[in-house]
Amino acid sequence: MAKTEINACCHHEKDVTEKPRGPASGIYTCPMHLEIRQEGPGSCPKCGMALEPETISLETLSEPDPELIDMRRRFWASAILTLPLLIIAMGDMLPGQPITSLIGAKIGGLAQALLATPVVLWGGWPFFVRGIQSLRGFNLNMFTLIGLGVAVAYAYSLIALLLPGLFPDEVRGHDGMVGVYFESAAVITTLVLLGQVLELKARGATSGAIRALLELAPKHARRIDPDGTDHDIAVEAIEKGDLIRVRPGEKIPVDGEITDGASTVDESMITGEAMPVEKRAGDPVTGGTLNQSGGFIMRTSATGDDTLLSKIVAMVAEAQRSRAPIQRLADQVSSWFVPIVILVSITSFAIWMLVGPEPRLTYAIISAVAVLIIACPCALGLATPMSIMVGTGRGASEGVLVRTGEALETLESLDVLVVDKTGTLTEGRPALSTLITSSAITKDEALRFAASLELGSEHPLGTAIIRHAKDNKIKMTEPDNFQSHSGMGVSGSLDNRALHLGNRALMTDAGITLDPKLDKCAQSARERGETAIYLAVDKTLCAIIGVSDTIKDSTPEAIHMLHDMGIRIVMLTGDNDVTARHIAQELGIDEVHADVLPQDKAQIVTDLMAKGQRVAMAGDGINDAIALATAHVGIAMGTGTDIAIESSGVTLVKGDLRGIAKAIRLSRATMRNIRQNLVFAFAYNVLGVPIAAGVLFPIFGMMLSPMIAAAAMSLSSVSVIGNALRLRRADI
Repeated sequence: MAKTEINACCHHEKDVTEKPRGPASGIYTCPMHLEIRQEGPGSCPKCGMALEPETISLETLSEPDPELIDMRRRFWASAILTLPLLIIAMGDMLPGQPITSLIGAKIGGLAQALLATPVVLWGGWPFFVRGIQSLRGFNLNMFTLIGLGVAVAYAYSLIALLLPGLFPDEVRGHDGMVGVYFESAAVITTLVLLGQVLELKARGATSGAIRALLELAPKHARRIDPDGTDHDIAVEAIEKGDLIRVRPGEKIPVDGEITDGASTVDESMITGEAMPVEKRAGDPVTGGTLNQSGGFIMRTSATGDDTLLSKIVAMVAEAQRSRAPIQRLADQVSSWFVPIVILVSITSFAIWMLVGPEPRLTYAIISAVAVLIIACPCALGLATPMSIMVGTGRGASEGVLVRTGEALETLESLDVLVVDKTGTLTEGRPALSTLITSSAITKDEALRFAASLELGSEHPLGTAIIRHAKDNKIKMTEPDNFQSHSGMGVSGSLDNRALHLGNRALMTDAGITLDPKLDKCAQSARERGETAIYLAVDKTLCAIIGVSDTIKDSTPEAIHMLHDMGIRIVMLTGDNDVTARHIAQELGIDEVHADVLPQDKAQIVTDLMAKGQRVAMAGDGINDAIALATAHVGIAMGTGTDIAIESSGVTLVKGDLRGIAKAIRLSRATMRNIRQNLVFAFAYNVLGVPIAAGVLFPIFGMMLSPMIAAAAMSLSSVSVIGNALRLRRADI
């Protein structure tokens, strides 16, 4: 919204744009009703809960919660006024001479009204607003009951104080005054305010995981300009492609790739591994991780919301706003529970008026108000979202990012896990796994010849050989007379020795006689799923090199853990049948489908689901995206492509299948926690409403005071929140 300021001295106009700041800007949504979205904070018209920002930043988390500040202010002001109100109203129960006997019943009543009015009308104003909103849309919720209960108690008391003649003699005391319940209205309002303060503080505690992730990112970086000079800039000013200098002991500001230098990097915030990782030129680095021993220069590949850290934060926030399907049960129950409670309250009032003892009207008011207050379904409304918020935060701390409540619920009853091979079960990149030589050459010599020949090659198999040579500190030399033979391999000379490196066809084409023993070793390597590479020196076959996509060290343990949970494992891969079956046999996988296309993967997932099985799909590539989106739950490797991650409901930051077992344990713990909350909330209301209505009066002569009902209602909400927060210590 623009306005015009007039400068009195210069007599010129200046356009000033008023921009919302802090948490007041951006889109806000209801955690229970995701279809409710609006600009800026507010409350949900359906359930009355405070709306939460869709976009989370360290600034919004660091700034005080305006609703918490407001509710805390209202609570303390109400508590200060309610205390003397209670002393006046309950003076007969306190030791010494009652205050009302000193100041008179009329003055005492007026004092109570003066103290209660700001508490009810100002302190309880947010509850009346939300209650009216619920009535307008007929989305009855806990604020409907609170508003009705407080309004009835306050209005009855005000009329009784100002117009006692309207009431029958049996409800008036010897002084002609009618009993008032200003203290009930004030105490109820104060206790509900206390419950709101505790709830808002607890909800703020669930954002600890997000805050911890956001605080991993540094605030500044050292950018290298085109002229070679470098200077500090804010991380927000970094652009894709910038060169950034990272010194020892500094946090890496954004995602990128090392272009010069080497170091060891602590990546525990991403991988969970305590051991630092060696990084050289060409290796990727992640924003938020800690550079340790050496300095390096990196070229940025992702900034702002595109960095891995930002995506993790966004996914955690999205998951904490999502609802599991079990939440629909609570919503449906609340939709018919509130009208029933109102009906019970009216019925209770009518029964007390018809057959109750004197003073009937007093008893009728007490029972009707107590029913409205004690039946407040706030505990029911908190049962599911609180557990999901805490549970997803707990998962994030373990590298398991659950994006939707539906995924969290489905994982609990998983039957089948469908897995891609490359990058999920395996490392996703070729590595030298076998090196067999004849007596004519040593392994180091064979590795030196092969790696030197591949120096000019960009083929993944050649890269694997070179990487292995570097790891073994083998010195490589540029070969002479280098030639590339399309589809077969390469040749050249080194130390005046003719070298050929490639497949069996290259050996045949070059007229090289195959050693039967080595040729048999090559066949065995192929049966193990390896690619067999032949090395000939001076027209003599001297070595067989096997290159394969090696199985991740964690995969066997992960498969064993999942089998122990009763989950069947199905592997899908575009690789050949021989390789696929060898890996499946080695890992103990239950079912294998090889040579499958992306659409075939989705069809296999669909077929499994059609059999009534709960299916999860785990993958890391673009070719897995369709199957990930098709399955009941898609599980993406955090080391995989963005498309795979966006197509999934769960992301394993470490790219480790053991994370699936953690996700399942997290799901079971969270769903168990939700059921505990729902059972507690239902049981509380089922038991509390009849007591509030007065069923115990004929037996024990006991009525439930509206004040006690309000305290019990607030305690039930706090109990649900406390139970949900136990998930932060869940063993997954």
